[in-house]
Amino acid sequence: MDDVEVVVVGGGQAGLSSAYHLRRRGFVPHEEFVLLDHAPRPGGAWQFRWPTLTYGAVHGMHALPGMELAEADPDRPSAEVIGAYFARYEKAFALPVRRPADVRAVRDGSRGRLIVETSAGMWRTRALINATGTWERPFWPRVPGQETFTGRQLHTQRYPGPRAFAGQRVVVVGGGTSAVQHLLEIAQTAAATTWVTRRPPRFRAGPFDAEAGRAAVALVAERVRHGLPLQSVVSVTGLPMTAAMEQARERGVLERLPMFDRVTPGGVVWADGREVAADVIVWATGFRPALAHLTPLRLREPGGGVRLAGTRVVREPRVQLVGYGPSASTIGANRAGRAAVADVVRLLGRSRHGEAGRGEPVGGSSPEGAMAAPQTDGELCDAPC
Repeated sequence: MDDVEVVVVGGGQAGLSSAYHLRRRGFVPHEEFVLLDHAPRPGGAWQFRWPTLTYGAVHGMHALPGMELAEADPDRPSAEVIGAYFARYEKAFALPVRRPADVRAVRDGSRGRLIVETSAGMWRTRALINATGTWERPFWPRVPGQETFTGRQLHTQRYPGPRAFAGQRVVVVGGGTSAVQHLLEIAQTAAATTWVTRRPPRFRAGPFDAEAGRAAVALVAERVRHGLPLQSVVSVTGLPMTAAMEQARERGVLERLPMFDRVTPGGVVWADGREVAADVIVWATGFRPALAHLTPLRLREPGGGVRLAGTRVVREPRVQLVGYGPSASTIGANRAGRAAVADVVRLLGRSRHGEAGRGEPVGGSSPEGAMAAPQTDGELCDAPC
């Protein structure tokens, strides 16, 4: 069992930001901190995104601290662009990434330590920064008759792109950005599409500016402060009405139906007798925070959520959650990494400033003064979007 001061779990944006700030505060890579990532390669959840999600189609990728994401080709798949960027970042700052390392459980140990059990061994640590995001926990609603469907059912997590639906009748379930992106693509190849959402979609006209961003983050933060489960991002931000969506609405692609009541072997049925035949059901119903490995620490409040003071878990001050709730955006993940490390420094009684990034390449840091829109191509849902 290895002893370290800090373990970071997760190699996405929030995890890399945390590791960067640990180095800046003087924590020695491998000796004093380690980053454990279960993914096979750099890129966080981005590496698993469907190939037609190009970099130009995402909501915006805020650069990691210390290294700009420059001259990215907007026509390349986002998985390739961001995966390559994360790989360069890990190498440039010599971050102590161990992969693949699947974190299975975090438990209370002796002498104030936490025990981190993984597929690659065990670590004993004084603090843990959790940055596991949501991608590994897709939300599948339960609908009567679902198991009888003779066609194909898949979730956004395994969405293969529009070619896989050529000539088929497809029902897309979900009211978030992912659902709309899937629907617009699938409609180009499918024989027919049907869009189903639990609530009427709320479209947003105009840009998502700094004021709207602050308001959205404040609403999410309020739920986290009270230990309530997270709601879908789109329920806070609304859906941005793009030119492509305007055109799709004119063609009737965005005509929405309420949630069906049951699934049959050949399709879906509503209580009023309406029936739609289907070959495929795509569940674009979002994700929940991937926190199962923290279950032994009993972090949840009676309301079902995890209550935070900043990024620190109220029930367990040795644990920080980054990329969770109000920090579930690319700029929010950067800020959360910095805040979490500052809290860890206080917890461990280390020097306030430490050493500023041994061996860091010279370069400007990312502009963190502006608010960016939350990433909504992977919604945080506790109910169907």
